[in-house]
Amino acid sequence: MRTTTLGTTGPQTSALGLGCMGMSALYGDADRAESIATLHAALEAGITLLDTGDFYGMGHNELLINEALRTAPAARREQALTSVKFGALRTVEGGFTGYDGRPNAVKNFAAYSLQRLGADHIDVYRIARVDPDVPIEETIGAIKELVEAGHVRHIGLSEVGAETLRRAAAVAPISDLQIEYSLISRGIEAEILPTARELGIGVTAYGVLSRGLISGHFGRDRKLAANDFRGMSPRFQGRNLDRNLDLVDALRKVAEQKGVTVAQTAIAWVAAQGEDIVPLIGARTRARLAESIGALDVTLDASDLAAIEQAVPAGAASGERYPANQMAHLDSER
Repeated sequence: MRTTTLGTTGPQTSALGLGCMGMSALYGDADRAESIATLHAALEAGITLLDTGDFYGMGHNELLINEALRTAPAARREQALTSVKFGALRTVEGGFTGYDGRPNAVKNFAAYSLQRLGADHIDVYRIARVDPDVPIEETIGAIKELVEAGHVRHIGLSEVGAETLRRAAAVAPISDLQIEYSLISRGIEAEILPTARELGIGVTAYGVLSRGLISGHFGRDRKLAANDFRGMSPRFQGRNLDRNLDLVDALRKVAEQKGVTVAQTAIAWVAAQGEDIVPLIGARTRARLAESIGALDVTLDASDLAAIEQAVPAGAASGERYPANQMAHLDSER
């Protein structure tokens, strides 16, 4: 497994990270035993960065990671890094009601996460979305105090725009920006990515397969479970879905010529955009994990990149990446 560093101030990490959300929430029911086995397989393969959120399954995901780490070989457990998002407010029914970035709330969220993870520190801590009622300086300042107290090692950000990135970096060193980036979600390229690079901030890219949409495994006739949030995602609906899968069909031709899978091509494309970018793969099974890790063996030359660009041009996706009410929370989209 290749390694890299998150920005100029962050930790050394594997070239791929594992996004663990789907093991607990939002993609329909998950198999707990297979989730643990997948986490163990990821650690064994050399993946060290485990990304979670305290609101994934209302703490379920952190407890799952705790169990996986406790039952993993000591050498693998000691190499693991936890990247935790906080701040999302939930209802009993599973709804989202906003975000809380107040300093006292930040420290409260951290205390609960440390308990669920069974850890004495969190490696990278970040608010999931900017709280519009709290200046980002106050939220980052609270995490900085957690760093000074030894409870957090590094500070990250999630889904913020260039201006917020600058304001946050003026308060404390920022290791990385976690943000959606894929062949069909390229909004960061214009301003956000150049700003991150100027400031020495790395990028952990989530949604590299657009929640399975461009994985090559999502069929036109697939029926989503009632508890799968993709059923509300504009890109998975009606004519948008058909148009987006047309893009996947075009990408498949490029992948077949390379002798690799669609998913591997899409992940390799994100990785090829810069050594400062760490793709987060959202595998929920060992089979999908193995396929995704195979992307590290895919080398894309100039002609490959041109063919991919022709198959899936920037801005070609149909539909927004979130429903309107969730898009409103994205500082990165303002």
